[in-house]
Order: sequence, then structure tokens, then C-alpha cells
Amino acid sequence: MTASADAALAAPRRKRLIIAITGATGVVYATRLLQALRAQQVETHLLISEAGVLNLHQELDMSRKDVEALADVVHNVRDVGAAIASGSFQSDGMIVTPCSMKTLAAIAHGLSDNLITRAADVVLKERRRLVLMVRETPFNLAHLRNMTAVTEMGGIIFPPLPGFYHRPASIAEMVDHTVGRVLDLFDISHDMTPRWNGLKP
Repeated sequence: MTASADAALAAPRRKRLIIAITGATGVVYATRLLQALRAQQVETHLLISEAGVLNLHQELDMSRKDVEALADVVHNVRDVGAAIASGSFQSDGMIVTPCSMKTLAAIAHGLSDNLITRAADVVLKERRRLVLMVRETPFNLAHLRNMTAVTEMGGIIFPPLPGFYHRPASIAEMVDHTVGRVLDLFDISHDMTPRWNGLKP
């Protein structure tokens, strides 16, 4: 074995996350997350549903290509034979942001009806971290039961609810606070939001 081959084997793998955008409101969380992950040199594998593309246009005036340019690898949602559909694909987990109630339900019931839900199923079966940034209000009983089912399987339900204790001065600061908290779940360092240091005297 050559020295270069030895070095390649010894080199640690970059963190690698699967990011999925579905048809709920709040696509700004996804674009900001992709930007933050790129800044931290995390390898991203991106999936965007058709409804997610519509939200990019509606909420941010962005095209599919605009967002795909933020990712390292882009997968077609219909390509259930992609690398990320297999447990042998090594990743540090998956974030669905925003996560529609349809996608939540499909994951909760193990439908694997497209590459987003199949990749989520793989992450759960391999005991990796799955974070669903669910967006809906109010929740009905089906939503709550599906969130419970995913939690029981080891997933994390993370509604992107803004915090106000850090006194955000803009929507961008509220988004950054939420994205920073998601990065914390994957032990990814960042300076997107101030840390809580207790109540002021």
C-alpha cells in the first residue's frame, strides 16, 4: 500500500448530512442551514420535493438551481436507487426542513414512497439522527400521533419556533437562532446565536 493510500485511509471523513426540503412553509430555514453547513465544511446531500420547489418561488423568489448550488450533492426525489437509499451509505444523519405533515406521516408509517422518506427510514433503521422541522399549526390528533411515532423510533421533532430571550432584532436573527440549535444537535460548531448565560440580575 502506498503512502498516499495510507493517508487516505487514515484521513477522517467529513461530516455528512442529508437535507430534505418539503412542501411546508419556512423554506428559509433550509437555505440558511445549507449556507451554515457549507461554512463549516459539512458535506450536504440535498433533496427537494416538487412542493418544496413551489415554496422556494413563493417565499424566497429562488429557483431550484439557486438552492441546489448550495449543496455538495443533489439527488432526485424519485430516484429510490440513489446511494442515500442504502444503510451502507455513511452519514451523520438527516434534517427535513421544513417538514410537511404529509412527509411526517409517511416517515411515521415507514412508507418509503420517495427518496426523502426512504432516506429518513434508512437513518432511523441505522440508529442515526433524524431531525424533522415540522411546520403546521394548529396540530390535529393525526399530526400529534405521527410525531409521537417518530419520536418513539428515535427521531427528533423540532418545530422551528423562535426564541425571544436573546432579543432578536430581525427575522434573520430568529432564523439563525433556530438553525444554530439544529446544528447543536449534530455537534457542529457555530456562532450563529448567543448562548444562554442565565437571567440578567
